[in-house]
Amino acid sequence: MEVQSAEFIASYPKVGACPKDGRPEFAFIGRSNVGKSSLINMLTHKGLAKVSGTPGKTRLLNFFLINHSWYLVDLPGYGYARVSKSQQRNLQGMITSYFREREELISAFVLIDSTIPPTKIDLDFINTFGELEVPFVIVFTKTDRIGKDTITKNIDLFMAELSKTWETLPPYFISSAEKRIGRTELLEYIAKWSKPGKKE
Repeated sequence: MEVQSAEFIASYPKVGACPKDGRPEFAFIGRSNVGKSSLINMLTHKGLAKVSGTPGKTRLLNFFLINHSWYLVDLPGYGYARVSKSQQRNLQGMITSYFREREELISAFVLIDSTIPPTKIDLDFINTFGELEVPFVIVFTKTDRIGKDTITKNIDLFMAELSKTWETLPPYFISSAEKRIGRTELLEYIAKWSKPGKKE
């Protein structure tokens, strides 16, 4: 798949306000400062997502229409400490409602920082997908930042931790927004599942 057009539609404060046109959706989420905006911009060529030096800026459900046929949904990051507990609860509630209620959602893309060993917050978040029965894949980001051996070790450790709670491990992708690694593979995956009647 090649991205021919990419358009920001709107930001929504709650699931009930989101588009109701039935187009398939692919949601991107990760811990704050995981490189989500950079990855979205790498996929679309369009500079759609605002890259900020301050993590935790995304507070709404941001919808982008790609090729007039499917939505890329930029979700708020999780695990960002510099918001009040009430704000954290509100964000978590919005995210959970989106995953629980959006029938248009085909797959979630959970971004994981490949430069660090597995973290409890990432593992706990992924485990909620089992409870919500949400299809998802993992995208390891920042793979250009440190040595290949360390990246491989961190990824292997992460998948080994997941195997303790998941009988079947999800697919995963390796990416670098800086070096455009993983772009083709991610877009091909979306193309495969964005066809009418398809759901992972």
